[in-house]
Amino acid sequence: MNIKKYFKMSLGAAVLVATQISCIQDDNWDAPEIVCNNKFDATTYTMAEVVAMAPASGTKLFPNLPDSAPVIFDGYVVSSDQSGNFYKTISFQDKPVNPTVGLQIEIDNSGNFADFPAGAHIRIKANGLVLGKDAGVLKLGAVDPNYAIGRIPRSIVGRFMSGVCNGNGLDIVEITPTVVTLDQIANDKYINTLVTVKDVQFIDSEVGKNLMDVDASNTPIDTDRHIENLAGKTAVVRTDGFFKPAFQIPNKSGDITFVVSKYNSAYQNVIRASGDINFTKDRLPKPATVFEDTFASNSFATNSWSTVSVTGAESWYIAAFGNPKPCAAMNGFNGGNKANEDWLVSKAISLAGAKTATFSFETDRGYAGNEIEVFVTENYTGNPSTTTWTKLNPILDTTTSFSGFVNSGAIDFTAYAGKNVNVAFKYTSTTSAAATWEIDNVKVIVTK
Repeated sequence: MNIKKYFKMSLGAAVLVATQISCIQDDNWDAPEIVCNNKFDATTYTMAEVVAMAPASGTKLFPNLPDSAPVIFDGYVVSSDQSGNFYKTISFQDKPVNPTVGLQIEIDNSGNFADFPAGAHIRIKANGLVLGKDAGVLKLGAVDPNYAIGRIPRSIVGRFMSGVCNGNGLDIVEITPTVVTLDQIANDKYINTLVTVKDVQFIDSEVGKNLMDVDASNTPIDTDRHIENLAGKTAVVRTDGFFKPAFQIPNKSGDITFVVSKYNSAYQNVIRASGDINFTKDRLPKPATVFEDTFASNSFATNSWSTVSVTGAESWYIAAFGNPKPCAAMNGFNGGNKANEDWLVSKAISLAGAKTATFSFETDRGYAGNEIEVFVTENYTGNPSTTTWTKLNPILDTTTSFSGFVNSGAIDFTAYAGKNVNVAFKYTSTTSAAATWEIDNVKVIVTK
């Protein structure tokens, strides 16, 4: 049933009755209230608790009632198939603002926006459904002999999913997209949530093209386009071949809103409509790299770094790991945890003529211990202890198991435009804990 149409009909009937009653002169008569009742009982879990039940591999079946306790939870719709994207799926998140988890439900129906528009407050009764990952995306769907997670037949969607009432109709709220950078969205925690990325543009080679390519018969096909930020970081914007409005990629920059998704290991981002692309500003200036080091020469001196050991016998070294290998590394463990303070300081990096500047790098961490600290200065004395440093707040690897290199994000150095700067990594360890930190792909990019 189309929920919005149902409420419109209810409202129309109420108005008609109210009109008729208005002709009665007895003041004791009152117009009847419009009543909206929730189909399912109150929630028994939060959405985050349900998501946490997902197995590491395979799927989890929520047993049917009465053999099992009810699994009921709420969410908020963030996708819309009104323009043709999100084919037979609905993406939803646990909160309208600052969500913690997202989920996708498979429904064998197109035009789901009519019943469950963006912003709709929904309630899921998961008993009888399966939960698991499919091609890298966490999904909820029907038991299907041919697929790990099947689509719920349209005729029985009401058994598992319903809108939540706000007293007189479907509760529809405004979803506030989470503002993220291109460096941040390649993270599973954002999948099936609505985000906005500011100050980006489509890459040069795609300007003027339609959002979708066509095949030999001139039929639109699924298409990947690419956005970039000022630092040259890129991400995929994925459009389904059924996307309806023609949209020519503008020669502009601005903000874009989309639902984060993934196909196996490749992150892709799906707009709901062309209005999610808000590009009204001039194109971003061309970036230029003024400092870059992948540590490929296997020599700190050649790579324009100096190492300074303040405490301990251990020191920075070139390791046979990296993204790709090698990389710079520091480890305070040597037959046991040792107390260390060791600096890796860059040469002076010129930002002369720069209008904007960004600094980035990657880290990978193993074992427990202090976080690496990262600094910048415009007045390096040659001695870290006598230099006035500004501490930076980059994104660092938070694991302790060498689980892969993590990008720091683009750290704004525009305040240092026109100056020379040195960047530094400060490693510390104690006799209680000595982590291993690996650094790779250090880069400073400017625009002029």
